[in-house]
Amino acid sequence: MAGLALLSVSDKTGLVALALALVEQFGFELVSSGGTARAIADAGLAVTKVADFTGSPEILGGRVKTLHPRIHGGILGCPGLSSDQADMADNDVRPFDLVVVNLYPFEQTIAQPEVTLPEAIEQIDIGGPTLLRAAAKNHAYVTVLCHPNQYEEYVQALTEHDGSVPPAFRAACARQAFWHTASYDQAIAQYLTLETATDTEAGVPLPERWTLTATQHQTLRYGENPHQPAHWYQVGAVPSGWTAAELLQGKPLSYNNLVDLEAARRLMAEFPPVVPAAAVLKHTNPCGVAIAGSLADAYTRAFNADNVSAFGGIVVLNQPIDKATATALTQTFLECIVAPGCDPEAATILKKKGNLRVLLLADLTQGPHHLPRAIAGGLLVQTADDLPDDPATWRVVTERKPDTAQLEELLFAWRVVKHVKSNAIVVTRDRATLGIGAGQMNRVGSVQIALTQAGEQAQGAILASDGFFPFDDSVRTAAAAGITAIVQPGGSKRDEDSIQAANELGLVMVLTEVRHFLH
Repeated sequence: MAGLALLSVSDKTGLVALALALVEQFGFELVSSGGTARAIADAGLAVTKVADFTGSPEILGGRVKTLHPRIHGGILGCPGLSSDQADMADNDVRPFDLVVVNLYPFEQTIAQPEVTLPEAIEQIDIGGPTLLRAAAKNHAYVTVLCHPNQYEEYVQALTEHDGSVPPAFRAACARQAFWHTASYDQAIAQYLTLETATDTEAGVPLPERWTLTATQHQTLRYGENPHQPAHWYQVGAVPSGWTAAELLQGKPLSYNNLVDLEAARRLMAEFPPVVPAAAVLKHTNPCGVAIAGSLADAYTRAFNADNVSAFGGIVVLNQPIDKATATALTQTFLECIVAPGCDPEAATILKKKGNLRVLLLADLTQGPHHLPRAIAGGLLVQTADDLPDDPATWRVVTERKPDTAQLEELLFAWRVVKHVKSNAIVVTRDRATLGIGAGQMNRVGSVQIALTQAGEQAQGAILASDGFFPFDDSVRTAAAAGITAIVQPGGSKRDEDSIQAANELGLVMVLTEVRHFLH
């Protein structure tokens, strides 16, 4: 008896070619429904509609069509069991050899910016996952295909094995089907959790259960070090973030490149493209950040903030690269540049640096709402530190008050220090960093590093600290270097010591009452 195949796909890619091969090369009979049946019939192939095959009409607008004993009996029946053979014979059930199903485009639907909850729910597939799971469970007898990229390999397997399929191939397809349905259900659960939950204080609720399903996007040369294997995975069916970025030129991205690029993206999300902004990062820490009247000036100021550390760094820009900026970018060795776009003239200039990686990411502001970190035996998950900073909520605690220019500078410094590893200190003036102290075991050390780097430019500058000052020594050190205003979260039992020192030395001190530790 000819093989029997059930085909029901949302994504019609490769469908007709597969159907032709099944019929013309291997003599399969095809059963299908809806748009899949129409596409097969339009190709001139014989196809039996599901309603005719089962003797039951499609109902509820086509939402119920394959949920029938003649379909699922044919998928789940085991020819090796006499009881199954008897049941199938008594109920006129034919065994299926092949089930080809992909699901309603739920993830593609919710990726649309204005999608409503009812529209999303309508794209929750019921029959498709049931068919996939049934065929995958019975893979000892049935082959299940859930993605067009499997079709060619399946036809090749049939060809090489005289119309049969090796058990190992069926098992591999079953695993992929179960991963596919697991990922699909996870996307639905996560969407409904976020869409219907009450916002927390942080703005994005954490679900009671945490699952993360991803598919391999690219094999990386190695991880942080050459002895560590690494892969790059894509979360969701729709490319987004870095998987959707365009590599305009340069070598493939490395593990460390991607880690640095994500740190760069998070930092630049603080600076909307209304005003040109640029940052240079090294090992996820900014070594220079600036805004200016032009993109080229912003980059130059960011680079000059620490031109030694900038060598081999990552550059992020909040506006498309223009000719002047491209010219400046080619004056030193850089690992990667990311921007929302690139002018044709600029692209020609950048090509002179053939190994320089240039990425275009249209929206630098969009990132994950939840940040997982693996620990032994579990995961830590936190919401992203993306609360907007509002100086109107800050508390001025010194006798001296900031003027408008100082307040704007304090906000700039505060936005930067948020993206420096703790303990973090940032010194800025005229919307450019002058010195950055990152990742020290004590805050005094970070203060000293930042002020030493700033040197004489610290005169009249602003200092930001990601955590409070437990003692007044850092305030006195800052004042001695010429700092005129400090922004810090406050919250120490000895805040009054620091406030008193600031008053004594004529400094402005502002408490944000929000901490930005980054570990």
